[in-house]
Amino acid sequence: MFLSKKHISRRTVLRGAGAMLSLPLLDAMVPAATVLAQTAASPKPRFVGLFVPHGMAPGYWVPEKEGALGAELPFNWKPLEPFTKSTTILSGLHSRSAEPPPGVTGADHWVAAAFMCAVKPRKTAGADVFCGTTIDQLIAQKIGRENLMPSMQLAVEDPGANSSNCGEGYSCTYTNTISWASPSSPLPMELNPQVVFERMFGDGSTAEQRTARRKRDQSILDSLTGSLNRLRGEVSASDKARLDDYAQNVREIERRLEIAMKASSVAPENIEVPVGVPQTFDEHIKLQFDLLSLAFQADITRVGTLLFARDLTGRTYPESEAPTSGFHGVSHHGEDPRRIAELSKINQYHVKMVAYLADRLAKTQDGDGTLLDHSLVLYGSNMGNSNQHVHYDVPHVLIGGLGGKMKGGRHIAYPTKQVPTGNLLLSVLDKYDIHQDSIGDSTGRLEAL
Repeated sequence: MFLSKKHISRRTVLRGAGAMLSLPLLDAMVPAATVLAQTAASPKPRFVGLFVPHGMAPGYWVPEKEGALGAELPFNWKPLEPFTKSTTILSGLHSRSAEPPPGVTGADHWVAAAFMCAVKPRKTAGADVFCGTTIDQLIAQKIGRENLMPSMQLAVEDPGANSSNCGEGYSCTYTNTISWASPSSPLPMELNPQVVFERMFGDGSTAEQRTARRKRDQSILDSLTGSLNRLRGEVSASDKARLDDYAQNVREIERRLEIAMKASSVAPENIEVPVGVPQTFDEHIKLQFDLLSLAFQADITRVGTLLFARDLTGRTYPESEAPTSGFHGVSHHGEDPRRIAELSKINQYHVKMVAYLADRLAKTQDGDGTLLDHSLVLYGSNMGNSNQHVHYDVPHVLIGGLGGKMKGGRHIAYPTKQVPTGNLLLSVLDKYDIHQDSIGDSTGRLEAL
């Protein structure tokens, strides 16, 4: 499409007292009579990596046949039905990196870190942790260098109460993060949405300034009102509406954070919650996903990861259809059909949260499409049937169009124990024009992608 209007830079940032506001993509950021794809405002690719432990309930997630997905998805994936055309389900993959090295015991529950690098972590309980550079960081190095935050690492479960040794000779580092900048540089996953928000919009203000502003019930936008009003007077009606919607989203997140700040003095049962963290998993993960969507919209970052839960978690999910079942406990279902069904309900609830993110991305305009059109979301686990602690036939799903590079609406099935998850990671890197001979345990590429 061609657009004719006054041009402002895609990098325009509004600044106020201790606050800054990166802007969403506006029509005014495309030079007059210029094809959108030929400008700096052209839609950029995004990547999201999401990991959940404990596999999926057998019999509840693999589609009946390979090829085109039907209108009705298997039980665990049903929340993704509105996005079927953008969804690719992969079955049969083998997470070899989650298995112990030959002659070594214990690498099983402690290897979430291997999810996006396909490298077996070094067995150590000390500081000499070693795994592999994860694909989110390789992608961030490629597409995130211009952003305020090259990548965002998020979590929804506090690791702070755990010892430095997670058992069986493996450091808790391998359980607490899925993002590694290098084989020896694990990145912390940020639990507190308030901290994420301030990193996105704080403009270097001190903790004291931020606390004082919150006590006055001031919005981070208050000091930017004049700048916003001037900008609104210079852009089209559609851009005004886009700015107003964006500012409303910022204020809504602030409102929810303020509630979390006031409510966090009472922690939910069995879960330690730092100040500023919402009390429920449901509100917490939705707030983290809202922040990530906002960061994508304003091009604050193009890469995000989120750790759904830590291995061995006993967390329950009251908003799910299995409100009293502890996640790890029910994953050892003993092949009891009733308990397998309970696990499937937790699985489906987690996928419902993935669908929440997909919905936010699909409803956010981004140039000539939506954020979902220009993103790729990878969601998966490193276990298959968790009751048997097997790491083959592991569930993975890809959601999004990635600027036309991904074709959805498919189930791609691989023969059991034959194709390592490293092949998937290598193929995802190709989609971002990062071409390597291998990554981790890869033996080739997934040509069907």
